[in-house]
Amino acid sequence: MEQLTTILSEPVAGLGATTITLGQLLAAGAALFGVLLVALVVALWRSSSARAAAAAEAADRAREAEAQMAALAQAQAEMQGRLGAVADVFGARQAELTQSISQRLDAMTGRIGQTMTEQTKSTHESLAKLQERLAVIDSAQNNIQSLAGQVVQLQAILSNKQTRGAFGQSRMEAIVADGLPHGGYEFQHTLSNGNRPDCVIVMPNKAPKLVIDAKFPLESWNAIRDAGTDADTARATQLFRRDIEYHIKAISEKYLLTGETQDTAFMFVPSESIFAEIHENFEAVVQKAHRARVVIVSPSLLMLSIQVVQAILKDARMREQAHLIQGEVVRLMEDVSRLDDRVRKLQTHFGQASRDIDDILVSSSKVVKRGQKIEALELGSDAVGEAEVERALPAANEPASVGSKSGQLRLRVVDEGA
Repeated sequence: MEQLTTILSEPVAGLGATTITLGQLLAAGAALFGVLLVALVVALWRSSSARAAAAAEAADRAREAEAQMAALAQAQAEMQGRLGAVADVFGARQAELTQSISQRLDAMTGRIGQTMTEQTKSTHESLAKLQERLAVIDSAQNNIQSLAGQVVQLQAILSNKQTRGAFGQSRMEAIVADGLPHGGYEFQHTLSNGNRPDCVIVMPNKAPKLVIDAKFPLESWNAIRDAGTDADTARATQLFRRDIEYHIKAISEKYLLTGETQDTAFMFVPSESIFAEIHENFEAVVQKAHRARVVIVSPSLLMLSIQVVQAILKDARMREQAHLIQGEVVRLMEDVSRLDDRVRKLQTHFGQASRDIDDILVSSSKVVKRGQKIEALELGSDAVGEAEVERALPAANEPASVGSKSGQLRLRVVDEGA
């Protein structure tokens, strides 16, 4: 229906500014045909008396009608031709539209396929990266599980008093053994009063030894952490304060011996967090330890102290070897003095050689100048020159003496060249 409407609206003729469409033309033809039919019926309906008179007129009108019908048939044929042309144009346009739509669909299908390929590739890459990250996460999870097992083992170690003491002792021994040379420390050394500290550090120049104690009252600290109520926390805090003060007093009384040990001893705490908590919440205990000449040290502070002791030991060894270093320096200065004398002698030889080379250069320059003068001599004709040369040169079997004529001539030529 839409196609028929489009065809009927196509223009077929023009009259001035007015455009006549196919539909208007068909409507005009149908109206004209209806008018003619009505006129014919009216003519036949008239009285029979007017039929004979109007026969000629009817014939004329019939001829006119036939002419009009012929014109209408011709117009209809032209209209059919125009409709065929319109149908051809419409078919061509439809074919072009179909081709254009097909090309666009092909291009869109290609782009969609390319996009899907790229998206698939990106998805595969993302899945590969995700798989790698999952592998890393699995490895980290395994490490976490292993670390959790180690923490459980550490907790089991710390829950036992003997194993906990061995743990603190082993950590202290590792720090000391890593920082000091063999012979600079002793573990479980027996003092003159029969007590055996965990470690003593041998000081240089036969100075008193430095005592390190690795035992720490960790039960009271664990009680503070495990307390559920404020009352339990207060009781555990009081117990921890009493135990650590008793331990400080024991270190001061057992290990501080005049002339045998240093005036200060170290109490090793095997945890940085416990050390920080003591200095944060138990300031009175820290002050009491200072008054008792006991220094509370963590692993990092003990390591720093060991490095200081190592520097002191190194300085002491250097002082002990100072006389050897001084003797080596004296011998080194003697070697430097001998080297200076030999260099000066070599400089003298180089100066004499330089002067000799200058003299040689002067002589060579004189020889060159004399040769240039000889080359610049202008002799006479070739015959005269050959005669003078024959007179100047002695015979092959006659030795040339200084007093002979040829010898005098040769000397004269040499003197002139000189």
